[in-house]
Amino acid sequence: MVQVKICGITRVDEALLCARWGAHAVGCVFHPPSPRFVSDLRAAEIAASLPAGVSAVGVFCDADYEAVMRRVERCGIRVVQLHGAESPDLVRRLQAQGVSVIKTLFLNRPPTFSDAEVYGCASAFLAECAGGSLPGGNAIAWDWNAARRMLGDRPLVIAGGLNPENVGRVVEEAQPDAVDVSSGVESAPGRKDPEKVKRFLETVASCEPPRATRRIFS
Repeated sequence: MVQVKICGITRVDEALLCARWGAHAVGCVFHPPSPRFVSDLRAAEIAASLPAGVSAVGVFCDADYEAVMRRVERCGIRVVQLHGAESPDLVRRLQAQGVSVIKTLFLNRPPTFSDAEVYGCASAFLAECAGGSLPGGNAIAWDWNAARRMLGDRPLVIAGGLNPENVGRVVEEAQPDAVDVSSGVESAPGRKDPEKVKRFLETVASCEPPRATRRIFS
């Protein structure tokens, strides 16, 4: 099935609800300007609370190698999402340390979908449009199919503008391996709405992917 990451988690109880209802991963944002930013201590608590089979993902924007590895070690995170203009060398260095790296590529700003080749060592790519005031989807809907057209058969996570009402169509048309949602299942920035989370996960679980999918989150 298509996997689901619920991003911007700020509380242990909400992380556990996401896991209970079938999320494959939860994201902890380490970008201070974000209203979903979490401290190292809170991220470590969230990661430690998750059951086996649910990944904690650290989300970074233009952080350097030392900053990323410091949080990997402190917080018990083995998957990172690089959401800025990070270099291919950073991806390679992190992968060499056994860290799984998801590199974000953008429709509207660098690095774009056409840069996938230079980031070929990444474990997967997350595709979104860019264009809001903060890194991340900013609840902006876009042509999700453009990611599949540009990225071909590479492991793909679709993000940006997803919600319980449209995610079924995105799965059917864009054929991702995983989907990533944050504001589309919130009651306020950084606070997840239990009913929206449940409906989102149920919708994805009910979808029959049009092709075989790959596991991005363990």
